[in-house]
Amino acid sequence: MVTDSFYAALLLLALFVSGAVVAAAAAPEWQCPPTKEDALGPFYKPNAPVRSSVDKGYVLEGVVKSARDCAAIPGAKIEFWLAGPDGNYDDAHRAAVLADKSGAYRFESNFPPKYTFRPPHIHVKVTAPGFRDLVTQHYPRKGEKQGTFDLVLVPAG
Repeated sequence: MVTDSFYAALLLLALFVSGAVVAAAAAPEWQCPPTKEDALGPFYKPNAPVRSSVDKGYVLEGVVKSARDCAAIPGAKIEFWLAGPDGNYDDAHRAAVLADKSGAYRFESNFPPKYTFRPPHIHVKVTAPGFRDLVTQHYPRKGEKQGTFDLVLVPAG
């Protein structure tokens, strides 16, 4: 004998499966996986000065791309902020650069120091028309003098 509980369970299963299918159909398929977002942190200040270097010892470079088709995003604004060698955040260690016509960028700084509960890191914020803002962080490894960090943005809307 089939009970009402059986039909209720069957209905729930059908709803679950149809919801999963709709969710899968709605999820975009990106040609390039978007860059993982990370914390903005308490030390972000807008309007960083446009300059490609704030110190010496570590070079970070990469390409800003669209998740949709991996195409370069020329003119994207990339903002950086990090602690100085003394472990404090200050205006001297803030900068903004614009991606060139091939989406490439280059930024030079000191190797970021570690401080209480945080590994060495450089904060990054990327903005470009037609794309969602990206806030992330780059974590260089001890002893590295150069890093590559491609920034893949999700289209807006």
